[in-house]
Amino acid sequence: MDLCEDREEGVPPSKTTQRNQPGLELGPEPELEPETSCVCLQCNCMKFFICRFTKRRQLSKKSVHQGLSTEPSFVSLKSDWCERCSSGFERQELSSAERNMIKEKQREPSAKTASAEEELARVRTTFVWRVSPEILIQLLEALVTESVFNDLEKESILEGNPVRADKARCFIDTVRKKGDKACKIMIRHLQTIDPSLFFQLHLYSDASALQDSLQNCQPKLKSNLKKKFQCVFEGIAKAGNPTLLNQIYTELYITEGGTAEVNNEHEVRQIETASRKPDRPETTIRQEDIFKASPGRDEPIRAVLTKGWAGIGKTVLTQKYTLDWAEDKANQDIQFIFPFTFRELNVLKEEKFSLVGLVHHFFTETKEAGICSFEDFQVVFIFDGLDECRLPLNFHKTAILTDPRKSTSVDALLINLIRGKLLPSARLWITTRPAAANQIPPQWLGRVTEVRGFTDPQKEQYFRKRFRDEDQASRIISHIKTSRSLHIMCHIPVFCWITATVLEDVLKTREGGQLPKTLTEMYIHFLVVQAKVKKVKYDGGAETDPHWSPESRKMIESLGKLAFDQLQKGNLIFYESDLTECGIDIRAASVYSGVFTQIFKEERGLYQDKVFCFIHLSVQEFLAALHVHLTFINSEVNLLEEQQTSQKSETKDSAGTLFYKTAVDKALQSSNGNLDLFLRFLLGLSLQTNQKLLRGLLTETGCISETNQETVQYIKKKLNENLSAEKSINLFHCLNELNDRSLVEEIQQSLRSGSLSTDKPSPAQWSALVFILLSSDEELEAFDLKKYSASEEAFQRLLPVVQASNKALLSGCNLSERSCETLSSVVSSQSSNLRQLDLSNNDLKDSGVKVLCVGVASQHCKIETLRLTDCNLTETSCEDLSSVVSSQSSCLRELDLSNNDLQDSGVKLLCVGVANQHCKLEILRLNGCNLSDSSCEALYLVIRTQSSSLRELDLSNNNLQDSALNILKTPNSTIIRVEPAGVQWLRPGLRKYSCQLTIDTNTVHTNLKMSDNNRKMTYVKAVQSYPDHPDRFDLYPQLLCRDGLIGRCYWEVEWRGRIEISVSYRSIRKKGRSSNCLFGRNDHSWSLLCSDDRPRSVWHNNRQTSISSSSSSVSNRVAVYVDCPAGTLSFYGISSDTLIHLHTFNTTFTEPLYPGFRVWSGGSMSLCALPPVRETL
Repeated sequence: MDLCEDREEGVPPSKTTQRNQPGLELGPEPELEPETSCVCLQCNCMKFFICRFTKRRQLSKKSVHQGLSTEPSFVSLKSDWCERCSSGFERQELSSAERNMIKEKQREPSAKTASAEEELARVRTTFVWRVSPEILIQLLEALVTESVFNDLEKESILEGNPVRADKARCFIDTVRKKGDKACKIMIRHLQTIDPSLFFQLHLYSDASALQDSLQNCQPKLKSNLKKKFQCVFEGIAKAGNPTLLNQIYTELYITEGGTAEVNNEHEVRQIETASRKPDRPETTIRQEDIFKASPGRDEPIRAVLTKGWAGIGKTVLTQKYTLDWAEDKANQDIQFIFPFTFRELNVLKEEKFSLVGLVHHFFTETKEAGICSFEDFQVVFIFDGLDECRLPLNFHKTAILTDPRKSTSVDALLINLIRGKLLPSARLWITTRPAAANQIPPQWLGRVTEVRGFTDPQKEQYFRKRFRDEDQASRIISHIKTSRSLHIMCHIPVFCWITATVLEDVLKTREGGQLPKTLTEMYIHFLVVQAKVKKVKYDGGAETDPHWSPESRKMIESLGKLAFDQLQKGNLIFYESDLTECGIDIRAASVYSGVFTQIFKEERGLYQDKVFCFIHLSVQEFLAALHVHLTFINSEVNLLEEQQTSQKSETKDSAGTLFYKTAVDKALQSSNGNLDLFLRFLLGLSLQTNQKLLRGLLTETGCISETNQETVQYIKKKLNENLSAEKSINLFHCLNELNDRSLVEEIQQSLRSGSLSTDKPSPAQWSALVFILLSSDEELEAFDLKKYSASEEAFQRLLPVVQASNKALLSGCNLSERSCETLSSVVSSQSSNLRQLDLSNNDLKDSGVKVLCVGVASQHCKIETLRLTDCNLTETSCEDLSSVVSSQSSCLRELDLSNNDLQDSGVKLLCVGVANQHCKLEILRLNGCNLSDSSCEALYLVIRTQSSSLRELDLSNNNLQDSALNILKTPNSTIIRVEPAGVQWLRPGLRKYSCQLTIDTNTVHTNLKMSDNNRKMTYVKAVQSYPDHPDRFDLYPQLLCRDGLIGRCYWEVEWRGRIEISVSYRSIRKKGRSSNCLFGRNDHSWSLLCSDDRPRSVWHNNRQTSISSSSSSVSNRVAVYVDCPAGTLSFYGISSDTLIHLHTFNTTFTEPLYPGFRVWSGGSMSLCALPPVRETL
């Protein structure tokens, strides 16, 4: 009761002895005295209602808040109120003082100007005795939602007061203590939840002023916003035929997550990265739910930051949100939405406004309605285009401002709005390009979202909407798919519009002609289309007339200079001062925007100066490249050189070569790729075929084919300089703009043969392979490094592909701790797509896994499946992995640690993490980890914990006794595999799977002599007297073992000379001279070839893979391990009793496997004796 005031004098305490059940129950209430009968109160109340109804009969029936029913009629009010009177008042006994106070308050004029706190003090007694238990709970919950109360205070009121009246008294007293603002919120919710009680308390007059203002203003605001946003002009601001937004709006994917961290990469690079992301289900947010809290999140979302590239649809998204509200389709709990753009706010940089004054300035409806306070309304502010903000947003030095009526600078208003100091009840939605996302400190943001571009199906949907002719739409879609550059750029909705504009014109004017394939061609056509529109629309010419006039040439030249100068400064929007610096008069700029409406646009805010920009960043970069190209062609001045030198003494060809080399170097020097697209356009403009398209704009053409070839060779030379993946990929796009695909085609031809044809690819060839693989959706779904080269160098070279893949199969690729360091960085990157990572059969050791765990534990890591089978790990790795799986940010669902010598001590360490409440592990494989009963006890405790998510546990091939197995088999939801089990599995490593092979003497070739109880075979010239048999190899000196393998099996072989160790299906041919008879030369067998004292290569399906000399420099003893269910076959060299991995085949075995051997002349081999453990047919 410490939250509440003492009871009023004269009011009897509640008698809890009669009703002491928990909850909101009514205490015993004495009857009313005759003078306060229901009839008397009814008369007084009805007089009040008649008065109020007469005065306000013209009011709109909409309430201040959603959920408030329309104003009831006279009769229904009477009926409803009388019912409440009869059920509530007749039993209550009030003191004389209280009765007099109620009567006096009922006679007071309703328009009394009192604070909300004073109003609650006035009605305190009546509220306490009239509020029902259900209404009180609803009010409490509403005030918790509004952050007036917290959950602890709510529980204190409900649980600390056993009787209803005490709960109500404590509630209203606590609200009053929290101040006038809290009281206003409580009154507002009472009006919504229980209008009848609200009217009884005579609080109606206070809210009616709000409703008056709202009903005077909101319809006008909605009407004006509807007019402003219901029509859009694709790509342009004010020209062409308007299109209804609701007709063309395509649902954009808004994904939650990420941070407001800055990404300095050029947006084209980011678009290319995003285009490689495999489509997968993601948690998306619809625009109407942008402020709706995620499941499990209690606190409301006040400020949202939405990131997205230029042209991705951020502005359209906010317009759709506003339009849906204005059309009463969504978010009707919001009273006002005020959409601003930073372009409009920039020109107020030197002005001073109060928050109320700023709203009045842009939304005059609010001023006309006399609204001078927004604290009592639910308001959403939208600020579009933070990346265009030129206001000094200094969150550290700006003074705190809480008064919305006090004037200050616009930037100070924004900062205090974002901080929540100014109008904290308001919601804010801010949009920005990624590069400017870090301007707002993350602590002020409740949610960060990202607008994704069009998916492939959405691209098709767009073009089928745009082109009604189905055949035409299909042709355009097919054409875009054939050009990687166009397909990537169509990720952006604005580029889809540009593409549609161009292709529509090309198909109309060149029936059956070739469609543009490169970005440069596309933008040249786009420029030509705009010139044709100007010629016909403004100059009165015909479509067949020349497109370029002196005036239009001058316009494009001026716009090109503006584009280049501002691109160098990083400006994407331009004000009068920017135009003046470039020598463009403001009036001329307005003319340009009026003529070339689909290239350059002018915007004007309310009472504001003019703002100009190009319709998209790519258009600005194209015009900048065109300006640099025109300047060089016309005057041989290279604008990319910091110090201009005359090149008149040189030949034009050498000057051209130097010009393009300078451009390439300049782009490569950029750390964030801000000249990548510019370089593509500039090189594309060097082609004479493209220059012909600009005939009339270009007075002369330049750059002959020799120059183009020299540029191509220079780019290829640069590709051999170990550039970053992003720079290499852009250079391949540049080669594509120059119509040179020789390097890519060379690698593609090599891949058609099944593998890289060269033993040591050059850096340029590796880059070409990366470029090819990143363009392949199939490879990015599951990337298998062994298809190209099972080496650490290949891994480092193809790292961008690994990062872009959904699944990386790196098993048996000779990776080391160095690779783990690289992988750790990859998996912790926000741009990584990796969900599944297989590192099995690599000698990573504990040190490598320790480094890897740093990345896997990162909050950005998305790894769900991690396989570390046979990686030479011990209990030390278990401690690091335990930390990873217990991390709250960990996504790990499956962990495979099979065939590592973890022992019981390691599993106990691992169990600490698996038992953690944050662990999400569902599948844990500990097959063959040298475990005993002790591990079972630790694992049993994990399985039985309530928080355990483990549903599958593999403990097979461990030394588990029956007693331990019985414990694990206790009924639970986890699938547990424990067989085979026994003491024979205590041997560490793969040797626990050792099996004793028996030679099938019916298969032995007659030049092979068997000895040592048929465990040794030697090639001899003398033909051995073996009986004829249909299974005997008749031409090649080979043999098979008798028993087929269907599980896991391990064996070792000693050899000298030249031999081949194989596994094969029984169906391999035995007779004749054919590759179908030779081990490794068909799809029925796999083999390891050894000669000259070391393993040389592995074979399958007549394809050879060499083994590096470093990994094979071991003794003349090798081991074979096959896991038939897993589809793996591994070969190892043995040195000092240590296994050194040579190669692993990953496949699907469809039949039992039979070990086989081949011995050349002068060679011999012996099966090493090991204790037998095997599964046989």
